[in-house]
Order: sequence, then C-alpha cells, then structure tokens
Amino acid sequence: MPNKTAKTAAKATVSKPAASKAAAKPAAKAHAAAAKAPVGKTAVAKAPAAKAAVAKAPVKAPVAAKPAVKPAAAPKVEEKKVVTQRQGFKATEFVVYPAHGVGQILAIEEQEIAGAKLELFVINFIKDKMTLRVPTAKVANVGMRKLSEPALVKRALETLKGRARVKRTMWSRRAQEYEAKINSGDIVAIAEVVRDLYRSESQPEQSYSERQLYEAALDRLSREIAVVQHSTETEAIKEIEAQLAKSPRRTAAKTEAEGEGEAEVDDTDGDDTAVADEAA
Repeated sequence: MPNKTAKTAAKATVSKPAASKAAAKPAAKAHAAAAKAPVGKTAVAKAPAAKAAVAKAPVKAPVAAKPAVKPAAAPKVEEKKVVTQRQGFKATEFVVYPAHGVGQILAIEEQEIAGAKLELFVINFIKDKMTLRVPTAKVANVGMRKLSEPALVKRALETLKGRARVKRTMWSRRAQEYEAKINSGDIVAIAEVVRDLYRSESQPEQSYSERQLYEAALDRLSREIAVVQHSTETEAIKEIEAQLAKSPRRTAAKTEAEGEGEAEVDDTDGDDTAVADEAA
C-alpha cells in the first residue's frame, strides 16, 4: 500500500509541471503577439465580430435635398397701343373704298407681316360680307376717302336729271369707261353712269352687260346716299329713281354732237356697233 501511494504521488507531481508548461505556452504566444501588434490596433484585432458587423451594415447615402421648384414665370404680354385715329380717319367711321364702295372702319390695328410691323385699317363691308385690311400708309394710293358732303350728294342727284350722254363708240369701249367711273369712287361720276344706263318702263330693256353695270353703279350710289342721309338703301333708290324720272325723254334718231364726239342718243339696244352719223 505504501508503494502505491508513493507512485500515485509521484505521477501527480510529474503531471503538474507538464500542465503548467502546457498552460505557459499559449500565454507566451499571446504575450509575443501583443508585443508584435502595433499600438492602437490591438482592440480591433481582438474583436473580429465587430468588424464583421460594421462591414455587413448597409451604408445609407445621404439624401440630397430637393431644390425648391420655382413657379413658372408668366409669359410677357406685349401691351398693344389702342389707336383710334390715323391719316384723318378714325375707328367706327364710314368711308368709301373705290373698288368696293361704302365700308366701316372697325379698328386700327398693328400686325407683323414678313417681319415688318404694319398699321392697318380694318374695314368691314356689311353687304358684301367682306373684311378688308388696308395699310394706313397706302390710303392715298388706293383712293380711300371720307363720305361725300351733303352738298356733293345734292349735286350727284341733280346730275341724274340731266340728259344721257352716250359716246359714239363701240359698246366694249364704253363699258370700260363706265366701269372705270364706277371704281373711281367719285359720286358724281357714278351718278353719270346711272343716268346714262337708266331705262324707263317705256323704253326697251337693257342688254345683260348694260344691266350689270347699271346695277353696280346704282348700288354704289344708293349706299353712299343712304349713309350720308341716315336713311335705308331702299329709300335712297326711290329718291334716285325719282330724279331719273325728271330727266328729258330720250328720243330715237335724234343726235346732237356735244364736244369730244359725245351725242344725246337713245342707245337702248346695247349693241356693240358704233352709232352712225350719216349725213344726207
């Protein structure tokens, strides 16, 4: 028994220094590692779990501040100058445009045409259902004028009572002259066309071309008289016809030379032949 106890004690004694050596080795390694590691990095080396946590955590980019949206600027509206008078004419005034007769100025406006700014008269012809724009600078060239004075209207009505004067020329040439008078804008010249082409009920009917010219002249004359006298066109036509009825009766086969080859004749047939002046 004493021998066994001594052996056991000897084994225990031998195992203790071996255990202490085994424990001393990792401790020495740890001290060596600590000595080699640079200062400040020891904590990071000892906590690898913390690194992994930092690496795995998603990094949120900073949200950029949205710029404030500025309200859209309102488009600039150019102020148009309201013009009411130009070249002696004013808005709402009735005028005579030679090629179309009596019209009313609705406005005076400015427009840009082909890159150039033009000032225009906007003229409305109610009966013709037409609107015309005339440059204010071209008024004199086109012959636009104001309405005739009452004294001039009276003179035109007196013209209707005179004898018809028909030139001894071809009808085609006379037709051109009548048309030129109608488009001249001269109220007295227009009255002359009405007088020369008028046919009473007792006279033969007009040819188609004569009738067309007569109606055009009558329309221009009656419209201007109606506006000047503040009456209707129907009333103006009645007044014109009353003056025409006072003219001397035209007689056939009677000619009378009147300066520049004019004669008083009853040329009711509208023939395109010249009136022959046969001397016996």
